[in-house]
Amino acid sequence: MAPTIAAAAFAGLIVALMYLGRDRENPPSPAIWLAVTWVFLGASRMLSQWLHTGIVLGTPDQYLEGSPMDRLLLSAIEVAALLVLAYRSRRISRFIRENKVILLFFAYCLISMLWSDFPLVTLKRWTKALGNISMVLLVLTDRNTVSAIKQFFTRTGVLLIAISVLVIKYYPEYGRGYNGWTWTTFYCGVSTDKNGLGVICLIFGLAVLWQFIEVYRNKRTRNRKQLMLVHGTVLSMTIWLLHMANSSTALGCLALGGALLLITTLSGTPRTVHLLATLIIVGGVVTYAFPETYESLVRMLGRKPDLTGRTDIWTDVLQIHFNHILGTGFESFWLGARADFFWHKYYFHPNEAHNGYIETYLNLGWIGVMLLGAQFVVGYQNIVSAFRRKMPAATLRFALLAVATLYNMTEAAFKVMHPMWIAFLFAVIWVPDFQIRRKLRPAVSVQERTQAVAEMDMVKLDLMAT
Repeated sequence: MAPTIAAAAFAGLIVALMYLGRDRENPPSPAIWLAVTWVFLGASRMLSQWLHTGIVLGTPDQYLEGSPMDRLLLSAIEVAALLVLAYRSRRISRFIRENKVILLFFAYCLISMLWSDFPLVTLKRWTKALGNISMVLLVLTDRNTVSAIKQFFTRTGVLLIAISVLVIKYYPEYGRGYNGWTWTTFYCGVSTDKNGLGVICLIFGLAVLWQFIEVYRNKRTRNRKQLMLVHGTVLSMTIWLLHMANSSTALGCLALGGALLLITTLSGTPRTVHLLATLIIVGGVVTYAFPETYESLVRMLGRKPDLTGRTDIWTDVLQIHFNHILGTGFESFWLGARADFFWHKYYFHPNEAHNGYIETYLNLGWIGVMLLGAQFVVGYQNIVSAFRRKMPAATLRFALLAVATLYNMTEAAFKVMHPMWIAFLFAVIWVPDFQIRRKLRPAVSVQERTQAVAEMDMVKLDLMAT
């Protein structure tokens, strides 16, 4: 099939999936498209990269420049989102009161600009991180919150996953890459590397699985067959992409998250959540405490015990001299002389520690690590409260929190516009009981009501005659 014909066919598929998967009764605000666009760009590539007008990163210093085109586009999206949130000020005020720990973390990230070697870069990247919160709140403050959550994940997932299949099969200059050091081809889809494609499959695979389970269990769902077709199609493409990506971290996390979704759907009680959380923690401790268990698990996932050089990076970055209490400043570690050192030492030019907790420690010090830990604790409490209140998205939030916890052990996902960080915020933010605005419709028409009254009169006459 010619690429242009394939592109037209996939465009039709995307429109059809979104049309069949829409919420007819309680549609969310059109503003949700701002969040969809933001996450699409963060999970895939910036506009300049799609248009091949971005800066070719030959040296670490070029990370400091950025693209004016991308900056203008992201600023416009963020300003539009903030205007919508300002209009919803009454709902936003309660979110602020109940999510102080998260806001404290981001406030500390901003303050770290004072001791960063690159304060302007820190400010720019903090602005993007603030955009993550804005987009999450844009979805959660919608009047039809449940519909907004489902439509956000559906629309973003359909775009990212369907276009990834398209570019891998028909546009290899976008969807594939070549590793000149290992002489192998890797598949990245709309992202820039296989791990990026893996995390797309992980997050939106979990979201579509959650919706598929809900629709399957609820026999009274309107347009049930259409919704199952939509979610089943996206889930099938996700499985294929995950196979092509060959990302062990994403595969392991998706298996765990899927199991958690199924278990908590069948027994969604706080006691079950506590039990599962305890098992995950104990399993993690046992894995790291016993090297044989750790090595067996890693080899089972098809990887070497050094996690493809990650352990070497961890050793090196922890030997760098910096302020261990305050860190180097938000998103400032991989800049300047430190980046030069690692780019000369490693052929693949690392720009992250491949561990979200170590990355936080490098940028924000022990204070940042403790504030991040506080988000996990408070977020877990919020999720347990959501189970206690029987909130529809509680199972998804628990699964996202679990996979975010594990994913950050081998990847640094608490970064700028990383989709896993956005998923983490969805999981931990406190949300009030969902208020769903329903359209009231008459149960029967006037004609049907008149006919029913006439039939009742006939029955009464028959009874009187007897």
